[in-house]
Amino acid sequence: MTTQNQRPGKKISPLGTPPRRGTNFNTLVAIVPRKKDWEILKTKHWYRIPKENAPALINQIKFLAFYQPKVFEKEKWSVNYYARVKSLEIVKRIELLPDEPRHQRRDNEYYKITIGDLIRLPQPILSRRWRRITFIPTTLTRLFAAREINDLYCTTPIEEKLFRLLKQEKIPAERQFFVYDSRKTCCLDFAIFCKAGKLNIECNGEAYHTTKEAQIKDRLRDNELTSIGWSILRFSGKEINNSPSDCLRQIKRTVKLLKGIDYRSD
Repeated sequence: MTTQNQRPGKKISPLGTPPRRGTNFNTLVAIVPRKKDWEILKTKHWYRIPKENAPALINQIKFLAFYQPKVFEKEKWSVNYYARVKSLEIVKRIELLPDEPRHQRRDNEYYKITIGDLIRLPQPILSRRWRRITFIPTTLTRLFAAREINDLYCTTPIEEKLFRLLKQEKIPAERQFFVYDSRKTCCLDFAIFCKAGKLNIECNGEAYHTTKEAQIKDRLRDNELTSIGWSILRFSGKEINNSPSDCLRQIKRTVKLLKGIDYRSD
């Protein structure tokens, strides 16, 4: 394995060149769960995704970037490399990994994504807090500009605006944060971790959240999150666009009530 303090190996190119301003290639950040998978990336130049779990843009991606979890030690919890996508095909797992013939998904179909050489990013993209990361659809421009994982997400305009405001106020918020409960899984627009609790901030677009059905769904979801210890603030697009200072005031006040930001990573 190559670390940030070592010279890149033979199959890893040196620092990449940032894309031209305005470049908007489709890019997918994907996890590399095992060192064995990393060796496959370096030597055989392919990555696999279960067909049933593949993101909708799978046929459009031009670049893959790779999130490395705890097993990668010095490069853990960060995105350090990317590669150009060369081809895409569907094959069975047993064809990809014939040395694992007894695997329970041996006959399942996978996307085999053939890539070029791994290229090291100019700077690592760090995850400030432990979180489950599988896929993050993004752009090559964002990949080169990002300093931490939350900079990669491409979301709605009101979420983008609120994220910029939170960054300006130095309020660390995790975007698209998944909460796993025994009954259901919730994806939070923003999660802020405080010393005396957890805060979920939701951005309600006018097109969806104003319907009666959506309001019922939001209420049930809020009740479920509250029952497992989350505080919740909801802001409409109109509030975020027209009264951003009021939104920030309420967020800051809630963070203060929860005894301030918890900067621990776990």
